[in-house]
Amino acid sequence: MHGKDEYNGVSRAHAEDAVRTLLRWAGEDPAREGLIDTPRRVVKAYGDWFSGYKDDPEAYLARTFEEVAGYDELIVLRDIAFESHCEHHMAPIIGRAHVGYLPSGRVVGVSKLARVVDAYARRFQVQEKLTAQIADCIERVLEPRGVAVVVDAQHQCMTTRGVHKRGVSMVTSAMRGALREDARTRAEFLRFVDIDGAKNHV
Repeated sequence: MHGKDEYNGVSRAHAEDAVRTLLRWAGEDPAREGLIDTPRRVVKAYGDWFSGYKDDPEAYLARTFEEVAGYDELIVLRDIAFESHCEHHMAPIIGRAHVGYLPSGRVVGVSKLARVVDAYARRFQVQEKLTAQIADCIERVLEPRGVAVVVDAQHQCMTTRGVHKRGVSMVTSAMRGALREDARTRAEFLRFVDIDGAKNHV
């Protein structure tokens, strides 16, 4: 970054001009009173929505704890709410992620798992890739005996355009290690996250 007015080689002024172009293309007048500040607001919103590009998800998992009295059973953090954006239409993806792992001597603070989800979600995404990225990051850094991730989300590119189907959610999963190989452990994780019940919260 080269100062606060330029990011990834694009100046804030150029980004705001791009918003004005889209407003004109939609049939609006970017100079009218209600839209004068819209380009500035949109660029600021993009800085929030896509802050994941500036984050290093692996760094969130760097600090671990070993004094856990030998605990080696399943650890699950469920109902991690997230907002993302579809890389095909730039429309919102709103959902929840459920993350579990079988520790191999080290555990991580639960808030860090949520931060990993956010770091990947706050990028342009497809849900399958998001699910795999979360699982791969946890597996790579923590080196647990197994990892499981389930993502349940609604895609606004499907509900507000195209087929216009509301109330439809997409569920994806990624299983690694023992959580892929051991049916009983996998069933325990799925029972913990209660995906059917969790859908009511999306």
